[in-house]
Amino acid sequence: MNLVLQKYRILGKKGEGTFSEVLKCQHLKEGSYWACKKMKQTYDSLDQVNNLREIQAMRRLSPHANILELQEVIFDKKSGTLVLICELMDMNIYELIRDKRHYLPEKTVKKYMFQLCKSVDHCHRNGIFHRDVKPENILIREDVLKLADFGSCRSVYSKQPYTEYISTRWYRAPECLLTDGYYTYKMDIWSVGCVFFEILSLHPLFPGSNEVDQIAKIHDIMGTPEASVLGKLKKSRGMNFNFPSKKGTGIERLLPHCSQESIDLIYQMCTYDPDERITAKQAIRHPYFKDLRTTKQSKQRDADKRAALAAKAKEKEEEKKEHVRPIQKDETATITTLEVDTSRTDKKKAETEISIPSLPKAPSLQSHPHIFKDRKKVDRVRRHRRVLAESQHQYNHTGLSLPKVSMNPSFHTSSFGGHYNAHNPSASTVSLLPSLSSTYKPPKPANKANKNIFGSYQLPSLDRRGAGF
Repeated sequence: MNLVLQKYRILGKKGEGTFSEVLKCQHLKEGSYWACKKMKQTYDSLDQVNNLREIQAMRRLSPHANILELQEVIFDKKSGTLVLICELMDMNIYELIRDKRHYLPEKTVKKYMFQLCKSVDHCHRNGIFHRDVKPENILIREDVLKLADFGSCRSVYSKQPYTEYISTRWYRAPECLLTDGYYTYKMDIWSVGCVFFEILSLHPLFPGSNEVDQIAKIHDIMGTPEASVLGKLKKSRGMNFNFPSKKGTGIERLLPHCSQESIDLIYQMCTYDPDERITAKQAIRHPYFKDLRTTKQSKQRDADKRAALAAKAKEKEEEKKEHVRPIQKDETATITTLEVDTSRTDKKKAETEISIPSLPKAPSLQSHPHIFKDRKKVDRVRRHRRVLAESQHQYNHTGLSLPKVSMNPSFHTSSFGGHYNAHNPSASTVSLLPSLSSTYKPPKPANKANKNIFGSYQLPSLDRRGAGF
């Protein structure tokens, strides 16, 4: 217990059984409350602990809303002590009904039994049968029921015969009483039927004082089974099968306040022949639980509908965001190329359109003032370059080329003059042309005076390659 005390504070004792005792404890750091199940038996190694059926079963069956949750396993190697930390419940079914003077509301009983059937069905579907279903092993907290204590469980696929003296006598099925351990998972259903009756009536259904008396009490209420049914129980334990013929008083007389559907379900659960006995899955589908199934299905449909509507709304919102999202610079440049460059062939246009199938429209100049302002500046530069290109075109056919000249961008085309004589260049009035002397040298870069006059802005080169901006 030293390892337990390092993490938990023991607050009191909850109960005690043949193989263990249950303590209420509190986590020292988190302050949460748990149930501490301390085993009375000691163990030699951790491998032996991990091979325990109870631990393996609880790990396999978790998580489930109606199966007790195993939080932690603490094993002290020095002392061989084993402790299971499980979730803490309020009480068990026996504690709930033992002091009751009035019947529980049928709605409450139905809710508990529906959850118990679901827990047993979950066990059987996962290849485990409990073998000790009784009120003491069924825990509740408010309206939630959970099946606990899997120390006696076995695998559905394990070989018979099983242990003979298993399960508490009052909840033991006939095949467990009359054979040498040849029974199946159907024994759990018989036990559930006995628990069902006990919750409804507040007293046990077959309270036998020993095994012979147990069989007699079953026959008193349910009647003596047919010879064919007894013939299936061949592997006898030496008991006399010459039972006196009894019709049985029936369950109806013991449950006058209960509905016919509940009584019918108990009959199907406590059927003498295990092959004819109802399964947990079939019990869940019984008409007795129809309203609970309808409510559950309705809630599930509502949840699915809400999830579908939420997904649809999210999809629409994402589509809306895709249409109105801001366009990045690289996207704008690509769109501009697609719209302006009309000199491409139809083939190249088709390839471009296929490679970019869904591009958003470029922003309009009116909706983006900063683009409009930049466009005016670009148009002004283009206009001056076009003027320079036209002027250069007038001189190039004479074999002359204009030098790179720093100019004021405010110059108009009238600055170049309109009386240029191609046959007599020297007669031109354009003062910006250099002399045609053979000693011509390119002009030096603009000096400080020029910078002061013309400003620091320079146009790009005036050759024809630069004129196509």
